[in-house]
Amino acid sequence: MRLRNIPGSREAIAANRWCIQEPEGAKGAWKDIFGNGNPIHIEIGMGKGQFLMRLARENPHINYVGIEKYSSVLLRALQKMEECPLDNIRFIRMDAEDLCLVFGQGEVGRIYLNFSDPWPKDRHAKRRLTSRQFFSRYQMVLAGSGAVEFKTDNAGLFDFSLEEVGAAGWRLDGVTRDLHHDPAMGGGNVMTEYEERFSAMGNPIHKLIASR
Repeated sequence: MRLRNIPGSREAIAANRWCIQEPEGAKGAWKDIFGNGNPIHIEIGMGKGQFLMRLARENPHINYVGIEKYSSVLLRALQKMEECPLDNIRFIRMDAEDLCLVFGQGEVGRIYLNFSDPWPKDRHAKRRLTSRQFFSRYQMVLAGSGAVEFKTDNAGLFDFSLEEVGAAGWRLDGVTRDLHHDPAMGGGNVMTEYEERFSAMGNPIHKLIASR
């Protein structure tokens, strides 16, 4: 379970140089924020930041933005950044529903969704990050060649996601129900904290890649 209540976490985030304090002002201005015109990749629900930070280290010519709703979780990522600073990464504390207020049309090259909240009740389906409602948001910010990558160990959520890709008018570019034993899709895979934990328990990891 994610930590959500650490006293002083919001104050620490507000004072942190790696965190965008007024994200709505970043829309259309990401080149100025990073000081270059490199592609922007984002992770929604980035947790403690392990996945995003490794990508940033391995791909210095790509800019990364981590989005996390919970202050206490984001604080863990910011603490890691202080230990090993990276110029090509920034963080935002915000709800994913506000994505289009922060990124302009075509401003994002790739979106990563890793082990997202399954929102198991049917009435909450539209809150799932792979719902057709969210795919419509992604379409507004992704570049023409952009894609969404989604990983989970939740088979039910994965089945739902596969259906929503088609319902949203997107296409599937890659699908596997056992990522760690799939030579085609598993090559170069970067694991998250949750992925390491779930795979160690023997849970197969599902992944899809979708584009317009």
